[in-house]
Amino acid sequence: MPSTELKLPSMYDSLQSRGADDANFVPLTPVSFLSRTADVHPHLTSLVYEGHSYTWAETEQRCQSIAKALTKMELPPFSTVSVLAFNTPEMFEAHFSVPLAGMVLNTINTRLEADTISWIVEFAESAALIVDRELLPQALPALRAASKNGQSIQVILIDDQHANEKPDIPDDITVTLYDDLIKKNSCSKSEYLKTTIADELAPLSINFTSGTSGRPKGVVYHHRGSYLMSLGTVAGWAIPRHPCYLYTVPMFHCNGWGHVWTMTAMAAKIVCLRYIVPARVYELMKQHNISHFGGAPIVLNMLANDEAAPSSLNPSTTVSCMTAGAPPPATVLAKMQGMGCEVMHVYGLTETYGHILQAEPQPSWNDKSTDEVAELKARQGIRFPMTDAVELVTSEGTPVPADGESMGEIVIRGNTVMSGYLKNPEATNESLHDGWFWSGDLAVRHTDGYIQIKDRAKDIIISGGENISSVEIENALYKHSSVGEAAVVAMPDDKWGETPCAFVELRAGQNASEQELINHCLAHIARFKKPRKIVFGPLPKTATGKVQKYELRKRATELADQGQ
Repeated sequence: MPSTELKLPSMYDSLQSRGADDANFVPLTPVSFLSRTADVHPHLTSLVYEGHSYTWAETEQRCQSIAKALTKMELPPFSTVSVLAFNTPEMFEAHFSVPLAGMVLNTINTRLEADTISWIVEFAESAALIVDRELLPQALPALRAASKNGQSIQVILIDDQHANEKPDIPDDITVTLYDDLIKKNSCSKSEYLKTTIADELAPLSINFTSGTSGRPKGVVYHHRGSYLMSLGTVAGWAIPRHPCYLYTVPMFHCNGWGHVWTMTAMAAKIVCLRYIVPARVYELMKQHNISHFGGAPIVLNMLANDEAAPSSLNPSTTVSCMTAGAPPPATVLAKMQGMGCEVMHVYGLTETYGHILQAEPQPSWNDKSTDEVAELKARQGIRFPMTDAVELVTSEGTPVPADGESMGEIVIRGNTVMSGYLKNPEATNESLHDGWFWSGDLAVRHTDGYIQIKDRAKDIIISGGENISSVEIENALYKHSSVGEAAVVAMPDDKWGETPCAFVELRAGQNASEQELINHCLAHIARFKKPRKIVFGPLPKTATGKVQKYELRKRATELADQGQ
């Protein structure tokens, strides 16, 4: 930790020489929220899933049972336990059971293709994999590759009766059922593993995020950061005791934006949702009197524009919604408000444990029109309570004025900044230097202090809440024999926020259709990353031959405005 050269007055000498001990210093960990809530509210409902519910005492028991099972596998301390699962109770429980066992949690995006999943499992050196049966086919290449390389991966299977598909379990893969581990490792409260840790800066989880290269980077979180993120969310979102939270945010995204731990701290009733279907969301909203939920703008768009959308999401109360990703269209924000939903737009990155800025409403906004308020809410906003500092600076590190026009890179400082990138010191040093995390996002600060992003220096496209690397798509396009040059940028989209738009220059004498290239991309990258539109023609370049992506962004915006 940073040291200080300031010398305390002599009256503090005796206290300083005594230092900290177990009585006045306990390393912070969000895992501790579970034991506290189970002690204080053991009989309150914790999780609800498809007609079945658990109490907080039962959830603690289940987490302790899985943690016991993991310890019996005799894996080294801080071994990686990967999880490939939907938003079911098992995914929620892994956020406690894995660190309870002294291991590191790695939740994997369920939408990734098998090749990337295999790479993540190998790169993270996963010692165990908790996988939903429906997703087992996506995990098989990773398991088989590990076996071929002499790596042993313990496979724990979630066999959910509510799955759309239940593929066969191949003979060459040995699995242990999650429910069997619960039964075999049940223990009394006196046998529970302690929630205390030795080092609050020890790794808690690894979250892989898209970067400017084709392969994702492993962002390492520590216990302290996730603890403070949880409590900062309580304050910034003004969460009351015992909210009813619908978990529509994928728990593989920044550990579900940290809401697993936040809602546990507040003894919430958490309603799990395996698949996001608007009609089902409306049903659960009404059935459980949902007070809070979160989701990317695409989720809000689905809810606001669905044919069966009710006049009110919850007639008995205003529903609070947190949204993050590409700025939500003002029309969608206005529609959600009309349905009794108070939307708070936030900004963050995987590298910052999720949200660190919020478009917090001001009293002066009450005098503005609905459209004006929606525009204000679409900005990224001001810092959350747990965020120490956010500045906009030039490439030389000089702060830019708050005039709504001068653009600078967003730099962030605080306890909710990652430890670094797993096994990638070069990328870590590039992002963390001079006392700041350099986001790569370019923005302006308005006269009221609110930040608004104008561009992305890293060329990341945020589509439906998913981060998509433009370079990864470009690399896929280059694998087609007809492609000479390719550049991918974000195209505005009313439904998804943004979608990839590819500009392609074909090789001399070669031909290829738009659909042909899209199909070609599908053979190399995940479906959600495919370009939605391909434009053929010469690419604009600088005198040194560098593609002028800002020109392509203008073209993509013009095409979107024209409805193409």
